[in-house]
Amino acid sequence: MANTTLPLSPSDLPPLPSYNIQTLPPLLPWISDANLALALPVVAYWVVSMFFHFIDEMDFFPHYRLHTPAEVLKRNHVSRWDVFRDVVVQQIVQTIVGFALAWIDPEPTFGKEEYDVALWAQRLRGAQKVLPGLLALVGVDATGLSKRMGSEHAMLAGALSGGLYPQITQTIVQDGMAMTAPAFADWELWTAKAIYHVLIPAFQFILAICVVDTWQYFLHRAMHMNKFLYTTFHSRHHRLYVPYAYGALYNHPFEGFLLDTLGTGVAYLVSGMTVRQSMWFFTMSTIKTVDDHCGYAFPWDPLQRLTSNNAGYHDVHHQSWGIKTNFSQPFFTFWDGLLGTKWVGGDVSARYERARIAAQKKVDADASVSSVTASTPSESTTAKDNLR
Repeated sequence: MANTTLPLSPSDLPPLPSYNIQTLPPLLPWISDANLALALPVVAYWVVSMFFHFIDEMDFFPHYRLHTPAEVLKRNHVSRWDVFRDVVVQQIVQTIVGFALAWIDPEPTFGKEEYDVALWAQRLRGAQKVLPGLLALVGVDATGLSKRMGSEHAMLAGALSGGLYPQITQTIVQDGMAMTAPAFADWELWTAKAIYHVLIPAFQFILAICVVDTWQYFLHRAMHMNKFLYTTFHSRHHRLYVPYAYGALYNHPFEGFLLDTLGTGVAYLVSGMTVRQSMWFFTMSTIKTVDDHCGYAFPWDPLQRLTSNNAGYHDVHHQSWGIKTNFSQPFFTFWDGLLGTKWVGGDVSARYERARIAAQKKVDADASVSSVTASTPSESTTAKDNLR
């Protein structure tokens, strides 16, 4: 094989590597990634819900409860069985929609990662070309400064000179000939990898969160402001004045499809996530939604510490006096703050205490009636006794 060195122009960019695209094998051999992405949120929903349900039934942390067991019994207008049934219906609908999305989604592939990283490194090299001009605007002679730095700070000197690194080369094979070509500096490759593997996925997650929050805020608010939408659809969710974990997705099937299923689906498509990224996003969103309805204000719950949109915040929305506020869900409270729908009625502890007392009085009254009924002889029994 011949070896030749071609004259390199300062404007030459390092060449991009070749790539070979292949089908991405699934994370688990017995289930496709697409199906796993559909299963994980459902599994997470019930695992987290049952964790809170166990705590609730065993009464482990009563001092962190937002509501008492008496309130759950007396203030809710729907049975636990009806809640369970409607949640399962919604999860069936979201799974069907997920299958449809998986059907139109291209098959996951891999093999182009190094090429994409190199492409970002090329963009960084191109961006350096404007640096001397920008510095000249503030009176800095970047070229002269680069020359004075010399080899002691070769990387910084190269960047200041507009991305010129004549000392960094590589040998490539083209048409059967070995050639010397420009190469990327280490810092360019590290930065490109950080952009590709960290910054872009982070941006996609943030974008998806913004889409979901925006989608849910405006549709949720519309469900409250429009009488037809509220009475026909959303009033079902508000039969739970005292939310509990597995009631998070208790909705009318149409509302569940519109707000939750369609909203996260749009976020997935708009953000351009991969299927494996969607596993994290869908599961995280599900766990956050369950946590917001869990009925507990745990100080050590990370999901309730990361943002102010937590179980306490959303619980205000489920009360009769706060139902026209705190529409934001499930991540941040941005839209409530911007559009003036955040609860501003001050401390709510007195309101909660009145509700606790009222519910307990109802429970005590029922217990008293039951006790009297049990202790009073029936008429037939009394008549028989009189005949003896």
